[in-house]
Amino acid sequence: MVFLPLGVRVTPVLYSTRAKAATTIRPADCRFGRHAIDGSLVELETVHGGTRIALAYGKAIDPYAVAGRWEGVELGEWGLRFWVTICLSADGGEAVEYLADARAAVVKIGTRFVALVSADEPVQVTVHEDVEALAADFEANGYFHLASRGTTGRLVALRFNLEMMREGRFAAGVADRADLAIARAREALDEDEAPALPAQVGANAGSLDAVRDVMAWNTVWDPVNRRPYTACSRIWNLGEFAVWQNDQTYHAMMSALFDRALARDNFAAAMASATPQGNFACIVTSHDSWVDRTQAPNGAFMVWLAYLRTRDRSLLDLTYRALARNHRWWREMRDPDGRGLVSCGTSDVGEALYKGTAFGARNETGMDNSATHDEAVYDPGTRTLSTLDVGLNCSLALDAEMLSLAAAEIGEDEEADRFAALAEDTKRKIREELWDEERGLFANRQRDGSFVRSVGPTSLYPLICGAASRAQADRLVAHLDDPAMFGGPFGLPNATRNDPAYRDNVYWRGRIWPNVNWFVWQGLRRYRLDEAAEGLLETSLQLFEQSWRERRIAAENYNAETGEAMDQPDTDPFYGWAAMLPLMGAEAVMGFSPWDGWSIGNDGDDVRLGPVESPLGRVVVEVEAGWLTLWKGEKAIFTTDVAGTLSQLTVGANSFSFRLEEGTDGAVLVLPDRSEAELLAALLGGADIEAADGERGLELTLPPTDGPTDLFVAFAPAD
Repeated sequence: MVFLPLGVRVTPVLYSTRAKAATTIRPADCRFGRHAIDGSLVELETVHGGTRIALAYGKAIDPYAVAGRWEGVELGEWGLRFWVTICLSADGGEAVEYLADARAAVVKIGTRFVALVSADEPVQVTVHEDVEALAADFEANGYFHLASRGTTGRLVALRFNLEMMREGRFAAGVADRADLAIARAREALDEDEAPALPAQVGANAGSLDAVRDVMAWNTVWDPVNRRPYTACSRIWNLGEFAVWQNDQTYHAMMSALFDRALARDNFAAAMASATPQGNFACIVTSHDSWVDRTQAPNGAFMVWLAYLRTRDRSLLDLTYRALARNHRWWREMRDPDGRGLVSCGTSDVGEALYKGTAFGARNETGMDNSATHDEAVYDPGTRTLSTLDVGLNCSLALDAEMLSLAAAEIGEDEEADRFAALAEDTKRKIREELWDEERGLFANRQRDGSFVRSVGPTSLYPLICGAASRAQADRLVAHLDDPAMFGGPFGLPNATRNDPAYRDNVYWRGRIWPNVNWFVWQGLRRYRLDEAAEGLLETSLQLFEQSWRERRIAAENYNAETGEAMDQPDTDPFYGWAAMLPLMGAEAVMGFSPWDGWSIGNDGDDVRLGPVESPLGRVVVEVEAGWLTLWKGEKAIFTTDVAGTLSQLTVGANSFSFRLEEGTDGAVLVLPDRSEAELLAALLGGADIEAADGERGLELTLPPTDGPTDLFVAFAPAD
C-alpha cells in the first residue's frame, strides 16, 4: 500500500523455509478478493511454499490511516518457519527509525511523519536497503539470522511468524508530528469495521460486486504519466503503463458505476493517446506507441453511456473534440474508394511494431487473428485491407450517432446534424452492401464484391448501431440458436461452430469474448428482441460465474465448448473487459442506454443493487415482494408494484416520468414526501389518472394499458 503524496510504502514480505524463498506477493500468485474502488477495503489470498495466507487492508477512519491484517489459513509447514514481515520505506530513501518504547516505525518526509505499528510486538526488527535486500537476507540466512537487526535504515522490517502470530494486525498513520502519526495508526489498528461496498443480492446476485472488484483491482498508478487509470490487467506486463484505446473507454464506462472521478481519469487516459494526425493510438505503452493504427471507434458510445449515468457535462467537454477528430480521421484515412464504408489499415507514421503489415492493420478491429480476416489482403498502396469489415463499420455508424447526441448536448447543432446524417448514411450502406441475402446475415465483403466466408458475432453488430431492417434482424437472431452457428451451451463463439477456425480454440478463433457478448446483448435490447437478449444474458452470467465463483478468475476469453477460462495460455485470468459479462447482470436491474435512457427492471424477483451512480447521485434499487423502490440514502424516491421495465426515467425537482415498456395490468405508484395539494398533473398515456394522499405519500393508481405507455407527473414549485 502506497501513500502517493509522500511515496511511503507498507509492504508485506512472506518467507517460507520449506520453499527457501521470500516473496513480495506477485499479482499472478493472488486470488483477488473484494476491493472497494476507493481502496477502503482490499482483500486477497496468496499461496507461498504451500501456506495459504489471507491479507486485507482497510481505511475506515480517514484517508490518512490504513489498517491491515493477515491470517494463516492453511499451513504448509510448521508456523515457526513461515514468516510474515511488514515493511515501512519511502521512495525518496529517507531513513526509517524504529522507536522501541512506542513500538512503532516512523519516517519523516519533509515536515510530515508516517508511523507503522502492530498489534503484537514483532519477534524481531531488522533494517535493510530495500525490499529486495530483505528477501535476499531471508533466502541467504533463513529466519534464525540476527545480524540484520537494527533500528534505523532505508527500510525497517517488522518480523512475525505463524506459530506465534497465526493472525496479526498492523496499521499506518500520517500526521504532522511523530506522536500524532503513531496515535492515528493505533486508532486505525483498533478500528475493525469493514465498509459497506456496492453489491447485488437476489436476482443476478454478485454481478455488481464482480464489476466493482475487477475494476478496482485493475486500477493502478501510472508512475510515468503520474495518473491513476484502470489497466486492461494488472497481471499483463506491457511496461510501466499500457493503454489500449478501447479497453480504456470500456473501463471508464464501467468505473462510472462507482466513481465519477475515476471515470473521468480513465477517459482522460484514453484521450491522451490522440495523435496530431487525428486518430487515437491503438495502444500506448512505456515501450511503444502504435500511432499508425487505432481501434474500432467505440469511445463516443462509452462516453455517452457514462454521461447518461452521471449527467457530468465535463465528460463531454473532455472528450468530444478528440472523438470527433478521430471519427473524421477514419473516413479520410480508411476509405480509399470514397464509398462511405471503411477498412482496417496502418498509416505511414510512427515506428511501431507491425507497422505496414497485414497483422498491424487487423489490430484496428482488435480481433487480431479472427478468421474473418483470413481472406483479407493488405494493399501497400492504400495501406488498407481489401475487405469492408462489418463490425468496424457498425462501430463507425454508432460512433457518428453518439457524436451527434453529444454535439447537440453541448450546443454544436450543425455538427450534430452532420454526424446524424453520417450515421444514417453508414447504416444504409451497411444494410444494403454488407447483407448476404443467401446466408441471411451480415458479413465482411471484399471491395470487389464477394463476401468473406468466415463470420463471427460481429455479423450481429448491425443491431447495436440500428442498421438492420426488422426483417434482417429476425433472420439474424435465428443464428443465435443454430448449433452450426452460434448456438451451444455458451455463446457467442468468435468463429461459427461450423467454421474450421472454431476448432483452433486460440484467441479470436473460436473462443468467447466478454466485450463481444455485451455489444450483441445491447443490440438485441435495442431491437426489443427480449427473449434472445435474456438467453444471452443467462448464458453469459453462467459462463462468468463458472470461473469466478470459486477461483475468482475474470478471463480475457473463454472456451466455447466447456466455458473454461484457463485451458489455453493465451488468456489473462483477471482482465478488465471480463467485467462486461456481469455488467449485463447489473444493467438488467438498472442501466442506461441511448434508446431506453435510465431504465429499471422489475421481473418480480427480489433484488438489491447498489449504491451505484445515477443522475440523482448514488442510489440503491430494491425489489421486495414485487414492490420496486429506488432509494437515495435513507429516502425513497418512488415505490411501485409495476411489473416489467421502466425506461426513460427522469426525476426532476417538480416532475417525475417514465415509460412502461410492457404496459401494466394496473398498479400503484407511490411518491413519498409528495401530496395531492401540490399536484399539477398526473397522466398515463396522456389521460388523467387517480391520485390521493396515502400513508406512504402520494399514491397514483395506474389503470391497465397495452404496450409502451408514458407516465408524467408534475408538481407546483415550492414557492
